[in-house]
Amino acid sequence: MAALLEDALRRLDGAVGQLEAAVSRRLEIERRRGDLETELQIMQDDRARLAVELDGTTARLNRAESAARDVGERVQRAVGSIQDVLAHVEEVPPERRE
Repeated sequence: MAALLEDALRRLDGAVGQLEAAVSRRLEIERRRGDLETELQIMQDDRARLAVELDGTTARLNRAESAARDVGERVQRAVGSIQDVLAHVEEVPPERRE
């Protein structure tokens, strides 16, 4: 009977060892999962922040492009006005120029 009891205790000890190993593995998996969920949340927060920054940068770029077009048009008008004045000056005889 003692041999049967020892055998049962050995099997129980082995089963408890396997259970402890399984619990340890499960805890490690849960810890890793928590780490991954934390990393995912950080990445999602970064993505949202970057999207806001991109929207702001795009709006500033659009304003800068619009201002550049406006300046280009003004420069072209100024060049045209200067060319008109120079053409008019060239048409006036030298004795009439002041």
